[in-house]
Amino acid sequence: MTIEKEDITSVGVLLVNLGTPDAPDVGAVRRYLAEFLSDPRVVEIPATLWKPVLHGVILRTRPAKSAEAYRQIWTNEGSPLMAISKRQRDALQQRLGDDVFVGLAMRYGNPAIGPAIAQMVNHGFDRILLAPLYPQYCAATTATAVDAAFAELAKMRLQPAIRILPPYFDDRLHIDALAKNLQRQLDALAFKPERLLLSFHGMPERTRTLGDPYYEQCKATADLLGGQLDLPIDVAFQSRFGRARWLQPATDMVLASYPSQGVKRVAIATPGFSADCLETLEELGIRGRETFIGAGGADFARLDCLNDSDEGMQMLDALIRRELAGWWPAS
Repeated sequence: MTIEKEDITSVGVLLVNLGTPDAPDVGAVRRYLAEFLSDPRVVEIPATLWKPVLHGVILRTRPAKSAEAYRQIWTNEGSPLMAISKRQRDALQQRLGDDVFVGLAMRYGNPAIGPAIAQMVNHGFDRILLAPLYPQYCAATTATAVDAAFAELAKMRLQPAIRILPPYFDDRLHIDALAKNLQRQLDALAFKPERLLLSFHGMPERTRTLGDPYYEQCKATADLLGGQLDLPIDVAFQSRFGRARWLQPATDMVLASYPSQGVKRVAIATPGFSADCLETLEELGIRGRETFIGAGGADFARLDCLNDSDEGMQMLDALIRRELAGWWPAS
């Protein structure tokens, strides 16, 4: 969405998500991974040790594999994450009306956070709500998005006032939206799952010992959600990378173990993701299904994220309105 001079107000909201390559080809994926994996918030290894590995090994081998994964989920609208994020932005803009401008940025790739903030400031916005769409706080997601925003502000002589949407992992608005959305999807299945597996993105175990509250916040989300769904729930963590110990248990290992425990019908949901992306659609929807069925499972269902569903947009609308209190609506 472009900012029209005659339409602007002084209050803006910038929705932020992780990011996506511009295309499902090796070159675009390599550029995306180079930016993502060069972030010291993401890979907390000294640069002198990490850069030779990143540029000498990972960026020579991983882009081709990742590009093939992206090709399996790419749509006519482009990347699913980008397409859904644009729909979320447009739906929120419609709900809030013309008195608030809603923008969209990605931490990695395009549109980038810095240029998005600069554009808003250049068009007269002096109050901006930065809204990282991560329910659970993690330094590698929420903090690095804030880093990028303040790096842009550091270049400015006249800075706008900034607010940041706090983590909403245990917010009743979030839990209720998840419960209603997931129950609606579960009711529409052609089979009754024996277990609902909640898969959160993994992080190295050392990030927890260093002070990230991410693990505890994921568990809190799961506990609160489990209290509203009449179905046994398990929690696991996906997307392991490298040799370090990651948060346990691992999603792929849990899926592989279910059939031997007599669990043959499973649904999987991802309450740590605000929009479906490579990790939900390909890693779980394709490879996760193959793992479960290959181990002897019978029925498998990947449930959608909140995306731009009615439940998801009602939640986001309410969260944003709450954080804009005192700024908007104008008195």
